[in-house]
Amino acid sequence: MTPAPTGRPARALQPAPDAIEAWTDRYFLKTKQTIARFGDKTVCYALFMRRPVLFTPGLMLDWLRAAMAARDSAFEVRLNYAEGDWVGAGEPLMYLIGSFYHLVDLETLYLQKLGAACVAAYNACAMVEALPRVAFIAMDARHCAGTEMAEQMAYAAAVGSRAARKRVNAVGFVGNANDATAHYFGRERGLGTMPHALIGYAGSTVRAAEMFHETFPDEDLTVLVDYFGREVSDALDVCARFPELAAAGRLAVRLDTHGGRFVEGLDPQNSYAVLERHVPDAIRHYRNETELRFLTGTGVSAAAIFWVREKLDSAGYPKVRIVASSGFNVEKCEVMADVAAPIDVIGTGSYLPENWRETYATADIVEYDGVPSVKIGREFLLKGRRPQTP
Repeated sequence: MTPAPTGRPARALQPAPDAIEAWTDRYFLKTKQTIARFGDKTVCYALFMRRPVLFTPGLMLDWLRAAMAARDSAFEVRLNYAEGDWVGAGEPLMYLIGSFYHLVDLETLYLQKLGAACVAAYNACAMVEALPRVAFIAMDARHCAGTEMAEQMAYAAAVGSRAARKRVNAVGFVGNANDATAHYFGRERGLGTMPHALIGYAGSTVRAAEMFHETFPDEDLTVLVDYFGREVSDALDVCARFPELAAAGRLAVRLDTHGGRFVEGLDPQNSYAVLERHVPDAIRHYRNETELRFLTGTGVSAAAIFWVREKLDSAGYPKVRIVASSGFNVEKCEVMADVAAPIDVIGTGSYLPENWRETYATADIVEYDGVPSVKIGREFLLKGRRPQTP
C-alpha cells in the first residue's frame, strides 16, 4: 500500500472502520445491500470540485486506505495532480477504481476530508503569495468545528504554504498554535506566548511579560499590547523593561485590536495623516469601503501598523517585531501588501473557508466494469480518466 503523503504520526483515523455505517448516508448503505444481492462491479469514481482549489488529498487518502485495508479490499488511486497543484473548477482531481460494494459507503466520509482542505489550502496560498516576505502562524484551531477539522486546516495551511514557497519563494506559514498538528510545519511544538487572559490575570501588560519571561526565560517574547487600549504605551513600556531582548530581536509586540475602536493615538484624521507620511499614494487611489477600513479604520489597520512602527523606531527599538492579527484574510493581506505595511508576522485563522458552500467535493461514477457511463451533464468527468497511477 502506498504510504500516505501527509507525514502525520501513525494513530487511529476517525471515524474508525467499525463506525462507518453510523456516519455514512443511509442511501449509500441501502445501495450496498442491493449490490450484495445482485452482484458487485468494478467502478471508477471521479472526484471534483466546483471552484478552483489547491489539490490537498492527503488526509482523505490516509483514511480511505485505512478503511479499505480493514476490508481487505484492493483499490486503485489515480491522481491527476500532485499535492499542492492548482486545479480549475470542474477538473477531475482523481479517480478511485475498485469494488463498488466496498467503495459505495465510504463516499460521505472521504468527501468530508477533501473539499474543505482543498479550499483552505488555496486561501492559505493566496494570503502567503500576497505577503511573501511575511511569516504566518496558523491560529485557527479554536475556530474549528472539532479536532478533525483543526487537523484538516493545519494540513491545508502547510500545503498552501509550500505551494507559495515554490511559486514565489515566500516565507509562508512557519508554525501553528498547537502541538498535535505542529509536525505539518516541521515542528515538534506549537507556537505562542500568551492570551489576553494572562494579561488580565497579571493586572498589567508589563507584569504579564515578566511572568512569562520568568517561566520561559529561554524563549523569545511576544506580548499582546491591546488589552488596556494602550498599544503604543504598553509596547514601549515592555521594550523598556526588556531592553536586551529588544536589542537582540527577541521581542515582538502583537497587535490584536478589535474592530470596535482605534489603536491608541489614532482616529480617522490621524490615520490618514500616518498614511500620508508613509504611503501618500495609498489614499489617493480609489478604494472600496472594505479596503478603506483595512487602511484607515478601526482595529489593526495599515495606519495602525505604521503608527506603532513609527513609535518603536523613534524610541530606539528598531529590532522589535510587529505581529499583526485580527481579521486577516486574503483581501486584507492584499491591501497590506499594496501599501507595504511593516508587518513581520501575521497570526491568522482567516484562511478557513469563509464560504462553506464552496468546500463541497463531489464524486460521480464514470465507469462500470470498464464501460464509460456518467449522468447527463457530467460528461466532462470522462476527460483524462486514464492518468498514470502514482
